[in-house]
Amino acid sequence: MATGVVEMHDEYAILLDAVRGIRWPARSSVRGGIPGAHTSRLRGISAEFTEYRPYRQGDDTRRIDWKLFARSDRAYIRLSNDRAILPTMIVLDASASMAFPVATRGKWTVAAQLGVALGAVARNSGDPVGLVIAGEEPQLLAPRMRRSVTHDIIRAVSAARPSGSAPISPSVSIAAQYAGRLVIVTDLLGDAAELLTVASRLVAAGREVHVVHVIAGEEIDPPRDAAMVFDPESPQLRRALTGDTRDAYVAAYGAWRDHIAHDFAEAGVSYTTVVVGKETPDHLIRRITVARGAAATA
Repeated sequence: MATGVVEMHDEYAILLDAVRGIRWPARSSVRGGIPGAHTSRLRGISAEFTEYRPYRQGDDTRRIDWKLFARSDRAYIRLSNDRAILPTMIVLDASASMAFPVATRGKWTVAAQLGVALGAVARNSGDPVGLVIAGEEPQLLAPRMRRSVTHDIIRAVSAARPSGSAPISPSVSIAAQYAGRLVIVTDLLGDAAELLTVASRLVAAGREVHVVHVIAGEEIDPPRDAAMVFDPESPQLRRALTGDTRDAYVAAYGAWRDHIAHDFAEAGVSYTTVVVGKETPDHLIRRITVARGAAATA
């Protein structure tokens, strides 16, 4: 048992070290609140001075620059860009399709790495971070700033096993109750339209929303040998993938990816495509944390 715990932490130790210096700035000014690393929408009395404005009735008298008043006999207030935290929630899709390919569970492995690394980057940037594992029974880790939160996330993703066909949108709605920034790591299979609707509403409400689309290489370019394929979330659905049917699938899957990338970007969602095994996890983290609304593809 103890050996398993050590191996679990060793698996992420190199990753955490690789992302240690990455910071995650907000895409826009955030709503004021607890002081933090991000520029706030509110202007107050912090040390980061920006400009003066003549005093108006109702202004906070604590913001009057009394030295300037003594020199000019006019009352001016100091405006400044206050700083605020940005609570961050990471939602990991744990439906059965995330366990593909079956031999490696590649999509889930990448999703788990992203969840751990993004959580660490958010926490290192001074933001509370939490997690929702979206399965048949969503698992919630409310956002917190304590050092142990990264280890809490590691334990949660290590214990999770992708299964079932539960939609991810309800888990996103749960996460939205806690966060100003949401990161949704999913393969978008089955409920992309519903997720787009929920994400659009959150963006309209002022939330920062990231969708990380995890794709297995075999989904983009299936083997050319004759094969019988099935839907992991509906195993009874089977289809032979040979010749013309394979070519039709490749074309349809590519068109679908282009369509959803466009729709999420149009909605103001930061959309990033991640292909399993194509990049190192720390490089993926850098792409995700610098995304600015336009689709970021591998």
